[in-house]
Amino acid sequence: MNAESFLQQRLICVAVIDHADDAVPLAEALLAGGLKCIEVTFRTAGAAESIARIRKNVPQIVVGAGTLLTPENVKQAVDAGAQFGVSPGLSEAVSKASHENKFPLFPGVITPTEIMHALELGWKHLKFFPAETFGGVNALKALIGPFGHTGVKFIPTGGITAATLPNYLALPQVAAVGGSWMAERKLVAEKSWDKITAVTAEAMKVIAQSSKA
Repeated sequence: MNAESFLQQRLICVAVIDHADDAVPLAEALLAGGLKCIEVTFRTAGAAESIARIRKNVPQIVVGAGTLLTPENVKQAVDAGAQFGVSPGLSEAVSKASHENKFPLFPGVITPTEIMHALELGWKHLKFFPAETFGGVNALKALIGPFGHTGVKFIPTGGITAATLPNYLALPQVAAVGGSWMAERKLVAEKSWDKITAVTAEAMKVIAQSSKA
């Protein structure tokens, strides 16, 4: 599966799932709102089990593994059935493990040096993180100048909200936006599935409007 195919919706829900029992209802809530892509972060003990359950029970959703910090995390993600991986930074060890497993990886970058290194390691879809803290859309525009011709695509994540989403989508070099606002940890813990569906549907409307602009 190539990255372009599952990033076509231009939105990835970044979710922290504390209990694997919440994984399938969350995925179903996102799907009901029109979104077919979720990144389950490896910040909780139930992450791998959550990924496995979503793959088995909600096959319409593409599920990735986030917060991959070590080669061991990559192996856990692959074993759980994750279809792509995301790392907050750029690690040669994580990159090597991903290549060895033919596992699509979006390594995190924030500086020109990191972008050059990521390209050298063979990655074209890069997570720009933490986006808002490091200058947001204006910073991305500045980076696109020297790198736009390389075919690099960015997935800005970190501090982005429904209000700032259109500004990122307006940049053609933004493949997709990673956001946690549609499935905040509190909403998942409270099992507020209808609310998650509603917020997701609103985000999908914003994306539909942006694509017409």
